[in-house]
Amino acid sequence: MKILHTADWHLGQKFLFYDREKEHQHAIDWLLNLIEKEKIDALIVAGDIFDIGNPPNYARKLYYKFLTKLQLTSCRYVIITGGNHDSPSMLNAPKDLLEALNVYVVGAATENLEDEIILLKNTENEIEAIVAAVPFLRDRDLRTSFSGESSTDRITRIKEGIYNHYAQLAEFAAKYKKLNVPIIATGHLYAKGALSSAKQDNIYIGNLENIEAEQFPQLFDYVALGHLHRAQIVGGMEHIRYSGSIIPLSFSEIQDKKSVNLIHFKNKKIDKIEVISIPVFRELVTVKGSLEAIQRKLDKLAVQFSETDLPAWVEVIIETEKLIPNLDNLLNDYTKEMNLELLKISTNRQFYNLESQTEQLNLDDHDHVDVFKKKCESFGSPPDEMKELLATFHELENWMEEERDE
Repeated sequence: MKILHTADWHLGQKFLFYDREKEHQHAIDWLLNLIEKEKIDALIVAGDIFDIGNPPNYARKLYYKFLTKLQLTSCRYVIITGGNHDSPSMLNAPKDLLEALNVYVVGAATENLEDEIILLKNTENEIEAIVAAVPFLRDRDLRTSFSGESSTDRITRIKEGIYNHYAQLAEFAAKYKKLNVPIIATGHLYAKGALSSAKQDNIYIGNLENIEAEQFPQLFDYVALGHLHRAQIVGGMEHIRYSGSIIPLSFSEIQDKKSVNLIHFKNKKIDKIEVISIPVFRELVTVKGSLEAIQRKLDKLAVQFSETDLPAWVEVIIETEKLIPNLDNLLNDYTKEMNLELLKISTNRQFYNLESQTEQLNLDDHDHVDVFKKKCESFGSPPDEMKELLATFHELENWMEEERDE
């Protein structure tokens, strides 16, 4: 049996106000071709199918067209779990209809935990594999709040909740162990020992790791993870992996090699795991230096990417000690005949006032957590209070997300 593990599609993502429709279309087409070529039996998408809870129409169209075309391939089963970016209600809306096509969707944790156990059956109604389809577990799925609870207590309860969720699912799945078929789990979280491509804050409050690799029950033959955009093995355990995102989602992911995991099973055992590289459909490039050096680098990029289907997207960082008038217009005019699009132009220089030297703050370079931390620092919040403030801030985030989903 061949199972393809992918995650973090983020359909509908805006990249500095530019949409990614063409790149995602290429990536989806590539996935379909791979499934056809490799005769894949089952596809797992471990969360963050969409980038926002209410994705644009073109993103929904890509998703449903993909599922439609999949019916014409060898792929007999599809398991889709919700991520922290997904709207559970939107994913679950066509759940019953899709299940008739062997597309199983688990947008959020289920009231009856056993409903997350999916039995993959062949035409003879024989079980071929078992999937513990665990979506992103929201705060409300994991714990009950207590008055006066400290941030440390909250973190402990969340970690216990995640561990217990997997332990209970392993108990449900264990009764099928005698069938000698693969038992697979999914997850959308931050596992200890994993590395993110960029600054991906934990999706729960508290410190980074939600669960250790050793805490996943040994019953699971493979654990298909999503949330981190860099493909990797977790905790040195070959069968616990992130597949990573299917396209680079920020300039910080330029160096990452995007890929999917193809797991070959012989009976219950993993025969081999192939990491299959995804082609680069649009180049993302960061160039840094003086204006003269930048122009020389842009000339080289113009030659390098002159034949590419999609123009390369370029981030420019000018290192200068003086103000350069009309910098954006100057560089855009310079590249107007090139197969390049300058998405972001910034200067790396210092500004002075009478009292102190302060660095210019570009909000495009900072996420909302950074801005909150800098605001706290501006009010003189000491470092020892920052952990508690961040915990409260993330708790408010989670509450707002839950309110939005409802």
